[in-house]
Amino acid sequence: MLVGITIGSGIFRVPATVAAHLQDPGPVMLAWVLGGLITLFGALTIAELAGALPRSGGIFAYVLEGFGPLPAFLVGWAELAVVRAAALGGISTIFAEYLGYFIAMTQSQVRYCAATTIVAVALLNYIGVGRAAAVMNFATLLKFIAVAALGLLAFSAGNGSAENFTPLWSSTVGASLLGTALIPILWTYDGWSNLSFVGGEVRDPQRSLPLALIIGTVAVIVIYMLINLAFIYLLPLPQMAGAQFIASTAAANIPLLGGFGASIVAAIVMISTFSSLNGSIMTGPRVFFAMAERGLFFRSIARVSPRFHTPSHAILLTAALGVIYVLQNDFAQLADKFILGAWPSYALAVAAVFVLRRKRPDLQRPYRTWGYPVVPALFLLASVGMIANALWTDPANTAITFGIILVGVPVYFIWQARAARRIAVTE
Repeated sequence: MLVGITIGSGIFRVPATVAAHLQDPGPVMLAWVLGGLITLFGALTIAELAGALPRSGGIFAYVLEGFGPLPAFLVGWAELAVVRAAALGGISTIFAEYLGYFIAMTQSQVRYCAATTIVAVALLNYIGVGRAAAVMNFATLLKFIAVAALGLLAFSAGNGSAENFTPLWSSTVGASLLGTALIPILWTYDGWSNLSFVGGEVRDPQRSLPLALIIGTVAVIVIYMLINLAFIYLLPLPQMAGAQFIASTAAANIPLLGGFGASIVAAIVMISTFSSLNGSIMTGPRVFFAMAERGLFFRSIARVSPRFHTPSHAILLTAALGVIYVLQNDFAQLADKFILGAWPSYALAVAAVFVLRRKRPDLQRPYRTWGYPVVPALFLLASVGMIANALWTDPANTAITFGIILVGVPVYFIWQARAARRIAVTE
């Protein structure tokens, strides 16, 4: 699930964006390494909470345990109002764009195709998690092999050149520019935390969740390093920066694939993004379900289908929000909204490790964060730095995203007042 969600849309679009930002191979690879390290530090930390508190809702449940209902509600509100809808919109947009490689579509038709794909995958999850998981497992194995093969073929049978790596570093890269490039990179790495959302439905979660978080994240980092090196080897940085379908453009430089290389890779991207979309819809609704189950959202959202045994209303709500977002935003806007909406929640969850170590020292922890307290502290520092950089470089859009999240504060108090009145009437 972790690999299936993470290796989705970003790696087939974001390398071109990063190349346009940083322009030299050295800074480009440094940015991908930094993004991988930040992600790994987050996974190493969240793994402790996943093992100690194996509950559905993941980060929402961890923040609730560490900081109480208001911060937890804001995590769920951000997931509801920004994060999940932006994720579904971004992933489905890449699926539709690569479908457009085979079927000519206008930009508006791409958006309608993306919205239709969200609805179709939501229905697949509605009729049973078993079916959705089977699709996820098959597609994940297929795309992992295909992406690894693409990277290896690039060096063994591609018309690339080592000269594309020179000059490795022609000018100074400022921290702000590097931080700006990290935003889409972290979109590409995202997915590592989603596994914790289904903690209440995993066998032997105390052992399985930490192992899956750490091993899965390392596997993704390795494959991303390989594929970025392959892209640079096959395409000079200026050509990478202008390639919307970068994976297909790179594959066209592998003679072994013949004239079908670009088409083969476009099909792989479609499988990859479909799998990632499926995983995102499989995990995201569990947050809304957990909120409703704990009385922090409409009780009806905690409904489980008596026929299919799935959180049916939560899945339908998630799909509806994804459709709204994808019809109103392009990929870049969706990626920025997702990262800026999600990372404050990740930071709170990582901070909860410090809080719970102090508040609940006797809590059983099958896995304890490697490198504590340095590893979680570095993750928090990187999170704060990235958010501060976004406020500095793009204050308007960042303020809008944070404004949507902060609207959750009055919503929470209105909700609490409503719940108090309902209890009073019942009594």
